[in-house]
Amino acid sequence: MPAKQVISTDKAPMGLKGIYSQAIVANGTVYCSGSVAMDPATGQIIEGDVGAHTHQCIKNLTNVLEAAGTTIENVVKVNVFLADMKDFAAMNEVYAQYWGEQKPCRTCVAAKQLPRGTDVEIECIAVMP
Repeated sequence: MPAKQVISTDKAPMGLKGIYSQAIVANGTVYCSGSVAMDPATGQIIEGDVGAHTHQCIKNLTNVLEAAGTTIENVVKVNVFLADMKDFAAMNEVYAQYWGEQKPCRTCVAAKQLPRGTDVEIECIAVMP
């Protein structure tokens, strides 16, 4: 197996060609690029609020993790970027539904502006089973 493996799936928005990969597997660890609430079929941000967007971000990451050969349960670190910290509670309501009882480590920060004018972007790191 190569030192690093690029992961790509059409079940999640494709990375900008020549700019970044959806994920990289290296040394038994999966590093996922940030995911916004984009529908992989249309390439557009889905309708809805930060809650709906959080669900879509996590759905996209779940599909990338599965393409890499792991699952969302194996996530050890999550970074959440919000356009406005006023959305913190609403994002957490949705976020708390994922990862079971043992939640991964997490950082959540406000960013001045996110890609495509969206309100949330999420990235994660997972281990292989």
